[in-house]
Amino acid sequence: MASAEEFCENYLVLDASEASLYDIACILICSTTFLNTKKFYKQRSQDVEKSTVSFRQRWVVFASVLLQKLFIWGKKPMALIGSLIELWLNLLSSNGGFFGLLINIITGKVVNPVESPEKYNSIIGVLDKRVKLDESIKKGDGRYKPSLAMMASKLAYENEAFVQAAVQQHLKMDFIGFYKFWNDYQQKFTTYAMMFQDRSDPNLIVIAFRGTEPYDVTQWVVDVDISWYEFKDMNNSTTIGKIHGGFMKALGLQQIKGWPKELDLPPNAKDKHPFAYYYLREKIKEILEKNPNAKFMVAGHSLGGALAILFLAVLGLHEETWLLKRFEGVYTFGQPRVGDGRFGRHMMNIIKDHDVRYFRFVYSNDIVPRVPFDDNALFYKHFGSTLYYDSIYNGKVLKEEPNKNYFSLVWVIPKYLTAF
Repeated sequence: MASAEEFCENYLVLDASEASLYDIACILICSTTFLNTKKFYKQRSQDVEKSTVSFRQRWVVFASVLLQKLFIWGKKPMALIGSLIELWLNLLSSNGGFFGLLINIITGKVVNPVESPEKYNSIIGVLDKRVKLDESIKKGDGRYKPSLAMMASKLAYENEAFVQAAVQQHLKMDFIGFYKFWNDYQQKFTTYAMMFQDRSDPNLIVIAFRGTEPYDVTQWVVDVDISWYEFKDMNNSTTIGKIHGGFMKALGLQQIKGWPKELDLPPNAKDKHPFAYYYLREKIKEILEKNPNAKFMVAGHSLGGALAILFLAVLGLHEETWLLKRFEGVYTFGQPRVGDGRFGRHMMNIIKDHDVRYFRFVYSNDIVPRVPFDDNALFYKHFGSTLYYDSIYNGKVLKEEPNKNYFSLVWVIPKYLTAF
């Protein structure tokens, strides 16, 4: 595993692909000094130097590595199960339900959904087929941009052909692109995003990151990877806080180099393996330079929400003042925590200094906004206000969602049934 020492003094970097079952067991019983000799584990922090790593912290690391390992082992069966379920649901949808499918089989008129990718839904899309905005919400209404961000975050789960058709035919907007991005640590494509333009006055460019797909093991590994990095500003003088490593890697964090302002890579490498932050930053600059009145917003659900707010964070790290002035807002839905309290204060300064709007929507007992936990073992904290909705959609603005670390195996099923 590449060392983080060149760009970061304090860090915890986990790589479950390099861990054996023996290594995972050692997390609970072996010293941190011993673990640092293993390929899967690299840690450097004041806690380690003072030997104050708690047993609960060890359990958290143990759980993270074990879950990553289980997901890696289950990659092929989970992908197969997911694709079969999606195919079956699309077969039913395309043929008018179960009895319609039976009739079409008998008459030899079965509609194959695979042949029409612009109509082929993900599991998310099958459960929620909306592709149009609420007609009662017009441009200029304070709900318009959150509504547009919500729709973009939902569409980001679909394939490129479906997204393009939905943007052009239903939203009546300009489709710019659908992208997949490289993860330098996993050495594979793990991140997806879409971009379109609302030609209102002024023009609004919308970027939406895809969240965690139910059967995409690669994205689950990103979610449960509790690696973290304590970053400093570009002058290396002020610490801005600890940030979730899995999310940063998905956004484009570079091995060895961290977050250089510009990538020193040959053009063919950038085209073959584009990184989310760097590619989208340049694409937005290109569009904004052609239209002095345009602004852009970034949205996402779940993992996509984490990437959306961290996109703003890296722009702030790189002191992209020109872009930050054109940044309309970040809209996240069911976003997990992404950093510690110091990072939260740093982000609130960026949001205030550049007048960037930040809306973090939370629905009822959704577990995702309540992880990683905000406790003594993990340092993660939300920042900014919460737009909280209870199970019957009564909304209010809160400092923090209720039951901030809530999780119960006993009540999770009835709570999700209530939500459904």
